[in-house]
Amino acid sequence: MSTKKNIRIPCTLCPGKEHSLFSDLPREDLDTLSMHKTCIRYKKGQTLFYEGTRPMGLFCINSGKVKVYKISSEGKEQILKLAKPGDFLGYRALISEEFYNSSATVIEEGAMCYIPKSNFLDILQKNPAFFRKMAKRVAHELGLMEQKLVTIAQKSVRERLAATLIMLKETYGMEGDESNLIDIALSREDLANIIGTATETVIRLLSDFKTQKLISLQGKKIKVLDAKGLVREADFYGR
Repeated sequence: MSTKKNIRIPCTLCPGKEHSLFSDLPREDLDTLSMHKTCIRYKKGQTLFYEGTRPMGLFCINSGKVKVYKISSEGKEQILKLAKPGDFLGYRALISEEFYNSSATVIEEGAMCYIPKSNFLDILQKNPAFFRKMAKRVAHELGLMEQKLVTIAQKSVRERLAATLIMLKETYGMEGDESNLIDIALSREDLANIIGTATETVIRLLSDFKTQKLISLQGKKIKVLDAKGLVREADFYGR
């Protein structure tokens, strides 16, 4: 269960709005969403929705981070996406009127806004520009998924880890003087589930990257010391 309900976070004041799909919505529509949505604070490890259940609304991340994943028939987790403030979750299943094809669990405590299906679809139908924006996002995410499948099929585990660290730096990096701290606390198991390998392999490769001075380790967080070196590992290792 969540720790606190009915947090009042108007959409117009949401810090993630400018980076979300709601960024261009008229003030009137944002006020309508604010009136009908529910904002809930979730702890780490709590689940927003489960694969195979029916969506009844849309989740928008106000703060915190969420992993979206599938469970294989063998019970192994495969992380499909790491969502951050401003991201929407569950909209593809909502629009297509299908069951969720993945699950979503909080990995860093935060506030999630839940918008009922009817209110979201009303806004979608009355705003052609917003509809086109949603369609582009769905197409973009399908393209990213295709690219990830190709990467898993064609790249070595070492290349996949290096590419993932670069992606995480670009998405969650905090600029420093000479390095970038990836501001997301992922367990080694989570990293393994992103790239599709064993946890022990990720631990060994991170140690290798540390020895090569490509990264440094700060608990669960990773600091990129040599981004160009990681790019070389991702693109050219083993070729």
